[in-house]
Amino acid sequence: MSGKIKVMIVDDHDMVRMGLKTYLMLDPGFEVIAEAGNGQEALQVLEAGVELGHPDIILMDLMMPVMNGAEATKAVLSRFPGMKIVILTSFLEDELVVQAVESGAVSYVLKTVSAEELIYALQGAYRGMPVMTGDVAQALTRGLRQRTVQGDDSGMTEREKEVLLLIAEGKSNKDIGEELHISIKTVKTHVSNLLMKCELEDRTQLAIYAHRQGWVSKQ
Repeated sequence: MSGKIKVMIVDDHDMVRMGLKTYLMLDPGFEVIAEAGNGQEALQVLEAGVELGHPDIILMDLMMPVMNGAEATKAVLSRFPGMKIVILTSFLEDELVVQAVESGAVSYVLKTVSAEELIYALQGAYRGMPVMTGDVAQALTRGLRQRTVQGDDSGMTEREKEVLLLIAEGKSNKDIGEELHISIKTVKTHVSNLLMKCELEDRTQLAIYAHRQGWVSKQ
């Protein structure tokens, strides 16, 4: 075992893939094990099997022919649950950000980020921690506000709703515990209950849920 984070790069531009691969291969913590030119090709590569094993992270372009990044993310995760996918794109349209996050992407990163920011996003994704810059987070909020507000039939308690709102603000379990004066263990219990009641998979989806209910006030 190399101990490196294994990455697959999916982008329809050869030069972009080459540049990303060159940079990541210079970092001792990463190993690029596969490439693809669109979402469908990425699925084919994964299903055929990669010699060095499945990637830990897929660095996925958003706008591609045949199958775009959001569609590919959803398809990959349906066949390979637990795969970590980071969207890397030039586009910051509100609805595209929402689609990417709803499809299951861990993070959404613009191609204008620095090399250090990209590495940080990949390392975060490997640990299952969403990473979004301020402009991306704002686009997500705007996009969600444009969606139809769903009714609240989750049956959550007032305390659970408080925890949910703080999750939507990007607070960690430690921050939530300090703000509500409860233990981290209690926070984790509330988070688990929220995931079960809302029938969701992770904190990012909980944040989306809170926005959709219209519970997150405009700043």
